[in-house]
Amino acid sequence: MSILFKGGTVVSAKDRRQVDVRIDGEKIIEMGTNLKTKDSNIVDVSGCFLLPGFIDAHTHLELNNGKGSMGTADNFYTGSKAAVAKGTTTVIDMATPSKGSSLKDCLKVWDQLARGNSSCDYTYHMSIIEWNPSIKAEINEMIDAGITSFKMYMAYDNLRTTDGEIFEAMSEIRKFQGMLGIHCENGDMVNKMIAKFVAEGKRSPHYHPLTRPDSVEAEAVERYLMIADLVGLSVNIVHLSSKRSLEAVQRARARNQKVYVETCPQYLVLDDHLYDGPEFEGAKYVCSPPLRKISDQKALWDGVINGQVNTISTDHCSFNFEGQKTIGKDDFSKIPNGMPGVETRPELIYTYGVTTGKISLERMIGLLSEDIAKQFSMYPQKGIIQVGSDADIVVWDPNTTGIISATTQLQNVDYTPYDGMQTTGSAKSVYLRGQKIAEEGQVVLEKQGKFIFRKSTKNN
Repeated sequence: MSILFKGGTVVSAKDRRQVDVRIDGEKIIEMGTNLKTKDSNIVDVSGCFLLPGFIDAHTHLELNNGKGSMGTADNFYTGSKAAVAKGTTTVIDMATPSKGSSLKDCLKVWDQLARGNSSCDYTYHMSIIEWNPSIKAEINEMIDAGITSFKMYMAYDNLRTTDGEIFEAMSEIRKFQGMLGIHCENGDMVNKMIAKFVAEGKRSPHYHPLTRPDSVEAEAVERYLMIADLVGLSVNIVHLSSKRSLEAVQRARARNQKVYVETCPQYLVLDDHLYDGPEFEGAKYVCSPPLRKISDQKALWDGVINGQVNTISTDHCSFNFEGQKTIGKDDFSKIPNGMPGVETRPELIYTYGVTTGKISLERMIGLLSEDIAKQFSMYPQKGIIQVGSDADIVVWDPNTTGIISATTQLQNVDYTPYDGMQTTGSAKSVYLRGQKIAEEGQVVLEKQGKFIFRKSTKNN
């Protein structure tokens, strides 16, 4: 039986309309004013917004950063439940192969981890952590398998590749109209500064951001964009965190480069004073790039407002504080890098962006859903409420209030960096491809997620 939403306001990245929405099966089949009831189940959503399901384009629900790395507290089962409970109906997870293994094997592993476990729809960015003829030959195979985006690193010794390898990978990805995102930090400089501070006995979390200053990110961004300019590839910058990096993007765009910029909630609502918290509390905020200064935060908000920042995702990477972060008690360089966030993003951006008047709700939909779907070849299947699209619908109540707390979160981690923050607005109910899967912040139907096959322009 179909479902008819009546009384709500449908919001897209461009406008809002007070229309009824009928869904049947997995799709939206009819929209209009005063639709007839027919045989539909009526859902009264008066006073609420109907938003397209949010998309998180940067998660590490399953972490494999090579030999000796530790797993995260979350996995596809727990992380996806936390996502859908608050309105995120699709994630793009970072699939990361082990050194020496193929991209095809990595895809098989991630499929096994996600299939039958995920409560939201999912796809992957395929990480390229080494470059050789075998990996090169697999780029086209990944595109044909529905994986149109790739990830590379300029930092982390067990993950990064050389500039020459990045150039060659870009050239191959461009042949098949794929998308590349890169973690932009100068790995050599990070290593040298870590060694310097540790040798000097400066080992508290206070020194983490000092080993990864804004210049380290901005230099890598500039270098990345120059390589992309040589190749002629449109590229993505993940988790951009600083004013100087955004300035590098502006210069690239001034020379007509196509550049997509992602930032994250932590860089919009947190800052580097948190590294000086009492005891070892600063370890909770160790991520890379690190939290920045208030001036960077302001520059990023300006970028969000004026369109220089295209999307907001989370870089969700949930290490427990006890037993994982505390491994670095005597040496900040041993603290695993990453913070949880897949659960809190919608409420944070609505609270600190929309209700403060910084951005409109329409702009939030672009940042968290529609523009992500367009960038990563999921639109209009995802990212919009219109006839023919997947019935991924968030019934958003703008009047609720709450407090973020580690004691009530669904993320399977023992802290949240946003603990104690007050929020306004929340997902009253969440529908994934026509099925109600969450209500009032709790999952009512789990493990319904499916793999989303994406087509590059090569396949169109």
